[in-house]
Amino acid sequence: MPDLDLIAERLDTAALTARSTAQITAEHPGFALDDAYAVQRRLIDRRIARGETLVGMKMGFTSRAKMAQMGVSDLIWGRLTNAMRIADGGTLDMARFVHPRAEPEIAFRLKAPLSGAVTPAEARAAIGEIAPAIEIIDSRYTDFRFALSDVVADNSSSSAFVIGPWQAPFDDLSDIGMTMRFDGEPVQSGSTEAILGDPVQSLVEAARLTAASGVTLEAGWIILCGAATSAEALKPGIRVSLDAGPLGQAGFSVVGASA
Repeated sequence: MPDLDLIAERLDTAALTARSTAQITAEHPGFALDDAYAVQRRLIDRRIARGETLVGMKMGFTSRAKMAQMGVSDLIWGRLTNAMRIADGGTLDMARFVHPRAEPEIAFRLKAPLSGAVTPAEARAAIGEIAPAIEIIDSRYTDFRFALSDVVADNSSSSAFVIGPWQAPFDDLSDIGMTMRFDGEPVQSGSTEAILGDPVQSLVEAARLTAASGVTLEAGWIILCGAATSAEALKPGIRVSLDAGPLGQAGFSVVGASA
């Protein structure tokens, strides 16, 4: 039985020092998904003990193609803290990350809690505001290689996020075009349809998955619903921007050198 506290400490140190570490499953082939979520909770508890605040959660594997690629049958999730947020128009320092990549997403801010089995109508009614978002993922594993339990333990690769201007939700979020650009040049284009057919369905699944771990999606939390395209590796000195049509725009600049 692997020592879950030691694994959490190892992943926390890797994130703090921006230094990669070996896969947990390579050393512990029986490292199970339940253990991985227990490590994730310990990992975030260490951050909260340092003064960070839990502000929401993120969904992963919301693309059916990605699920098939990874050979999994369910989605995964991770936690968001206030220290992970980068201001819209702000800067990301490459030295804080191992091999960061950006994904275009949609964010919900809840006005009411959600937990367990909820309908799409109930999920939609709990949404207070919506915004374009960019998530920065950064696996702490060497060469960006990992199995499912590895990535879940590593907070599902979530490392930072940018939220554009909030606005009141509107009815149809199922097919909004999203284009991510580096220095004005398109690098990824897609649609919110890639997020389980409709990002609201991702919120339904978020309530189900987190409840299994005894977590309620709280009013005021930010929910990142999953990527609309593949992730794109970041490079020093670039400007990253997202154009999400009626959802609006978001962006940040990349500074510093790679770790």
